Amino acid sequence: MSVIFDKNSKSFKLDTPGTSYVLEIIDGDYLVHRYYGARIPDTDLTYMHFKTNISSFFPNSPETNIPLGTQLLEYPTHGIGDFRASAVMIRGADGTATTDIRYVSHRIYKGKPVLEGLPSTYADENEAETLEIDAIDNHTGALVTLVYTAFAKHDAITKSVRVKNTSDKPFSLERIFSGCLDMPSSEYDLIHLWGHWAKERTPERTRLHHGKQSIESIRVSSGHQHNPFIALVSPNADEDMGDAYGFNLVYSSSFLIEAEVDSFGATRVLAGINPTDFSWCVNPGETFTAPELVMVYSDKGIGEMSRTFHRLYTNNLCRRQWKGIKRPILVNNWEGTYFDFDDEKLISIAKDAAELGIEMLVLDDGWFGTNRNNDDCDLGDWFVNEKKIRCGIKELARRIRELGLKFGLWFEPEMISPISKLYDELPDWCLHVDGRKCSPARRQYVLDYSRADVRDYIIDCMSKIIDEAELDYIKWDFNRNMTELGSALLTPAQQKELSHRYVLGVYEVMQRLLDKYPTLLIEGCSGGGGRFDAGMLYYAPQIWTSDDTDAIERIDIQYGTSFVYPASAMSAHLSASPNHQTRRATSFKTRGIVAMGGNFGYELDLNQLTDDEKEAVKKQISDYNKYQKLVQGGDLYRLISPFKNRLHSAWEYVSPDKSEALLTFVVMRREIYSRYYLVKLRGLDPEKLYRSSDDGRVYSGALLMNAGVNLCKDYTDGDSLIIHFTEVK
Repeated sequence: MSVIFDKNSKSFKLDTPGTSYVLEIIDGDYLVHRYYGARIPDTDLTYMHFKTNISSFFPNSPETNIPLGTQLLEYPTHGIGDFRASAVMIRGADGTATTDIRYVSHRIYKGKPVLEGLPSTYADENEAETLEIDAIDNHTGALVTLVYTAFAKHDAITKSVRVKNTSDKPFSLERIFSGCLDMPSSEYDLIHLWGHWAKERTPERTRLHHGKQSIESIRVSSGHQHNPFIALVSPNADEDMGDAYGFNLVYSSSFLIEAEVDSFGATRVLAGINPTDFSWCVNPGETFTAPELVMVYSDKGIGEMSRTFHRLYTNNLCRRQWKGIKRPILVNNWEGTYFDFDDEKLISIAKDAAELGIEMLVLDDGWFGTNRNNDDCDLGDWFVNEKKIRCGIKELARRIRELGLKFGLWFEPEMISPISKLYDELPDWCLHVDGRKCSPARRQYVLDYSRADVRDYIIDCMSKIIDEAELDYIKWDFNRNMTELGSALLTPAQQKELSHRYVLGVYEVMQRLLDKYPTLLIEGCSGGGGRFDAGMLYYAPQIWTSDDTDAIERIDIQYGTSFVYPASAMSAHLSASPNHQTRRATSFKTRGIVAMGGNFGYELDLNQLTDDEKEAVKKQISDYNKYQKLVQGGDLYRLISPFKNRLHSAWEYVSPDKSEALLTFVVMRREIYSRYYLVKLRGLDPEKLYRSSDDGRVYSGALLMNAGVNLCKDYTDGDSLIIHFTEVK
């Protein structure tokens, strides 16, 4: 079994194939954490009781003699002697916020529950087992249910929390974190992914120190600046060795993840909804559900932690409709035409696309409203601009399909332009605070998705276009974060609920559209990769990784993204050279090789390609179709970090049965002197023999992993190569 309860020690143990997680009920019915790490057979870990000779300085818990401030607590509360950050704080009807939850009961069952209104990983009865622990705060009547799921095939454990009001008076949640992990040591480095527009998810590694270190967003979006992920790794950990604990929140709104090192050297990790400007009123009989936290442990280094996230998200987060399915190779017209297009221009691009083997045309911004020739108007007016699409969207779609292509459209459904028919008629539909001026960003405001009428309007508008054009795909964009956070319909007491209500509204709209159009493929976007999170991946199984399409810059961005998210989640396109963002010139070959590290496509005007480039497109599409299953279904090994080696980078994909591997090598900057390029592969079977597509030679897996492959050639800046290794039987 994956979950065991030991009645003698009053311990719970959750097992995955390679890890164990143990917690215990101690005197007074408090829950304490005992162990999380490599798999163990033991269930009784009571000997690990944490003691200190100055515990007398801490208040003892009510009705017991336990100083909670010195314990490793499973789900710490506020105001009862533990002065570290709490996971939950409930303000009762009497205005006080002391919170004291005690174990009541538990349930163990096969499978995994669905989180109401929230995205989460999924599993059937053969894939996972779940533990639910009920603990109650008798003063407020808050029944707190801690939900844990252990996966049978992945070294991952998920946590979520429900809080039900069992009393006859309302109370307010002022802190509600999805999970806590108290660890007896602080001998770890913290890794997080920071960034900004066009430079998302850059890894940064620092030593833990006493006090709090945190990443957060208060943008009502996960944001470009910090991804909702951290890892705690042993100081010696690298890609192949050492302990790595990964924490990733399945959530797309304001979040907080923090690690606090106390004066005893213990570390507390908390992850969940950002308590800044948040509270939630829970009326009698109501239940609040917190988002899901995914935890992964690896004793085989950071690389194996990443591969576990990849396998889990590919198999148990991505929508079943698209799980393991090749996504269409597309051409997006944005960098090719921007707003300057009409139906005939689009058809000309589509004709070239069909001849080259591209499978879908995506029409980006500018197809709607009355005057959408730049980004200062018409958002919210989701009707076809017939000045540009003179034949109508239905006829345009028909002509594109007649060429053998699928068809997709760009939407920005969460936004409204001050210059639009919708804003003229319904200005209260945007987020705003009465008496304060709205702050436009990108000349647009944000629609209030906490309102049912707004959500219904968007679904109605989008459905009409989807039906008329028979869309196969939607690019769902989101180009600004929130200011003046207020809703015309919420009461003053509910305004602090708005950031969470907003994202619940976004999730609802996406889910309703997918229920109505189950084969629809949604690609997420937020000024590029500004909302690249596991919550969005539940609805949009691929996300535009960054607005920076420069191949050399994309190596950094895709490398950092891969710490958590699989290749199948990353949309990556070959764009024009010199690049529109950096002005760097890079070879057509290298732009294609880097883009093959995700969902492959093109972001340029196909009409402008030379004959040689068109032949290159045909070869790239042939190669991508050949390697796609290996790239998106195989195990990723990051061989040479572009952050540690600014000259060249390398990565590798290995099939699950180790019968083939794909090595990618890119020279970012050539040195004046030639040098050895010996790259050691990983993840192969040392006993197998592999033939190289580069030189035809047969190598043993042991040789490729221990001595490496010799890539010594006369490279220039931006040179690259792919080598396919196949098993010789």
